[in-house]
Amino acid sequence: MTALKQRMIEDMQLRGMSANTQRSYECSVRQLAEHYKKPPDQIRDEELREYFLYLINVKGVSQSTITVALCALRFFYQHTLKKRFPTLDLMRPRREKKLPVVLSIDEVNQILSRPRRLRYRACLSVIYSCGLRTQEGVNLQVADIDSDRMRIHVRHGKGAKDRYVPLCQGTLELLRRYWVRHRHPVFLFPAPTRVCGPPSGTATEPMSVGSVRWVFREALRESGIQKRATVHTLRHSYATHLLEAGVDLRVIQAYLGHSSIRSTAIYTHLTQKVEEGAVETINQVMKQLL
Repeated sequence: MTALKQRMIEDMQLRGMSANTQRSYECSVRQLAEHYKKPPDQIRDEELREYFLYLINVKGVSQSTITVALCALRFFYQHTLKKRFPTLDLMRPRREKKLPVVLSIDEVNQILSRPRRLRYRACLSVIYSCGLRTQEGVNLQVADIDSDRMRIHVRHGKGAKDRYVPLCQGTLELLRRYWVRHRHPVFLFPAPTRVCGPPSGTATEPMSVGSVRWVFREALRESGIQKRATVHTLRHSYATHLLEAGVDLRVIQAYLGHSSIRSTAIYTHLTQKVEEGAVETINQVMKQLL
């Protein structure tokens, strides 16, 4: 590892960035260096300008990729190298306002019933029924399950925030049935001892996020559902289903761990019942006008 890379990693740690963000930033700086085939500290502002134009006009990368690259390079040059490049000050990432994909309750049931290994079925079921992010679900520990108060303690969520989410009886029974197979003293979903092998009570880490995502993709394919869903779609579906059931938006915000109610309010655009109610209201108004 070069001294420059080590310095950037330390700077990111001091800023309190998550491991995923650190990996993304490292990757963006490395891609820039590979593009010009020279160390990133030798790249000039004009080259940086040409690189972003290349990403936009030649490679046609998504806006989210541009945003990550901009944030990473801005951090690297302004904080690690203490340089001010006009290109980085000129660019402003454009926020995309896309509505997330949402699965119906029947579609969720179809997908969750597909995994043949209980560990994946249990993990995906917890992610949906508790509205967790993938990493939060995989990293759950036995001590996080409070069966007396029927809730789960989610530790170190996005923004290093803890929260509690309700635990339903069906999810608790599934977790208990799965836990007796490995009886790991720490991890709820320990890594298998070998490829495709059973989980072990002596595992030193939880199972990988990548394996959970792969199993979900296979379950989605086998179910025949054509939506472009991911594991994170289960979290969106959870919030939407709660809203359709009449749960207050502020309560859902707390369950999801959102800092702003605006992040949670997006689900009001995704609920069929809310839409039907709005249409019916408009119909009533139109009847009076006709």
